[in-house]
Amino acid sequence: MTTLLARHADILVTMDGQRREIADGGLFARDGVIAAVGATADLPDTADQVLDLRGHIVLPGLINTHHHLYQTLTRAVPAAQNADLFTWLKTLYPIWARLTGEAVYVSALVGLAELVLSGCTTASDHLYLFPNDVTLDEEVRAAQELGMRFHASRGAMSLGESQGGLPPDSVVQDEKAILADCRRVIEAYHDPRPYAMTRIVIAPCSPFSVTPTLMRASAEMARAYGVHLHTHLAETLDEERFCLERFGQRPAAYAADLGWTGADVWWAHSVHVNPQEIALLARTGTGVAHCPSSNMRLGSGIAPVRAMRAAGVRVGLGVDGSASNDSSHLLAEARQALLLQRVAGGPGALTARQALELATLGGAAVLGREDIGALVPGRAADFAAFRLERLAYAGALHDPVAALLFCAPQQAEVVVINGRIVVSEGQIVTVDMGPVIERHNRLSRELVEAS
Repeated sequence: MTTLLARHADILVTMDGQRREIADGGLFARDGVIAAVGATADLPDTADQVLDLRGHIVLPGLINTHHHLYQTLTRAVPAAQNADLFTWLKTLYPIWARLTGEAVYVSALVGLAELVLSGCTTASDHLYLFPNDVTLDEEVRAAQELGMRFHASRGAMSLGESQGGLPPDSVVQDEKAILADCRRVIEAYHDPRPYAMTRIVIAPCSPFSVTPTLMRASAEMARAYGVHLHTHLAETLDEERFCLERFGQRPAAYAADLGWTGADVWWAHSVHVNPQEIALLARTGTGVAHCPSSNMRLGSGIAPVRAMRAAGVRVGLGVDGSASNDSSHLLAEARQALLLQRVAGGPGALTARQALELATLGGAAVLGREDIGALVPGRAADFAAFRLERLAYAGALHDPVAALLFCAPQQAEVVVINGRIVVSEGQIVTVDMGPVIERHNRLSRELVEAS
């Protein structure tokens, strides 16, 4: 048995049922699971590892519900900087067609490292291109090496341009091969147990890149294995027009008819949903990954998050692809969610603490996990500590919790995942990132220049 004690945090944000924020707080964990949370004076005096967090605020580990890690290789590509979603995709598909297994592995390390430095401890990624020797295994390996809790989504595209889809035929796959590989990765990696570090998700990409047949077959397979389902839906008006012209339905109705609603399903974006469709999400327990930076970057619109929350929809946050953000900073994403909802609904639309809730409890609910998202006994020892005595927070310590969201987003000083220290003194300690960054930049340059 290994134990860990974090103590003397200026404030420990629990996200428990009472939303307690404990002064001089801390927690005690055994074998990666929280055993006690409270004031430092009420906790054990020692442990195998002791973290003195004076001058820090401690949060539950943040949870990312939507990402495309491979896109860290194509950030700020000039031809895609000022494009809407469909134009952006058509610009980048030919570059992504040259992806390799090495590129996917290295890009996953980079994107996950960026996330963990922002205080993120659980990430879901959506890999939907499998050219050359690319497999989902490379992302799983990267997450394991870094020490990140990871939901790996086996995405897919099967509807190429010749069949009326958006992607070129060169980046789509045969549907039998897709389903066979979905089965392979589920059986190889999915861990349904509490505190699991790796889970698999089945994730056909979008209405404009897969067939209804694959959507139905994917849902049947996922439910047979007890894994979750994920897809892009209702992101843009172009997608809405595509669905109306091809299927005679809006995206939400199309998904519902295919069995793509329920507590085991979450949609990415859901920008263009009407009140009836929000009611559908709430009634069926279907989750939403809100990706404000990407939605702004591509000019897609503003998701009605306030209305979703009021209706009882499960909503989490996603940084989305690093080529449409172009970063992987989840605390920054929470800040964007806060600000963007206020653009749409006024200053009362979302508070700092509600934005933080989206990034913690909201993400846990979307991923279907009751073992993360809060610092309470029985949940995983996943947390992040941010140093308060820094320039960015000067003058904002009247409310340190709100300062995290209103002030410029900072990196975490300490991050613990499953009771293991992954970031110490602001540096990742599980992987030497210097050579990784150098390798990543070389691969990125080769990939883009070859196009």
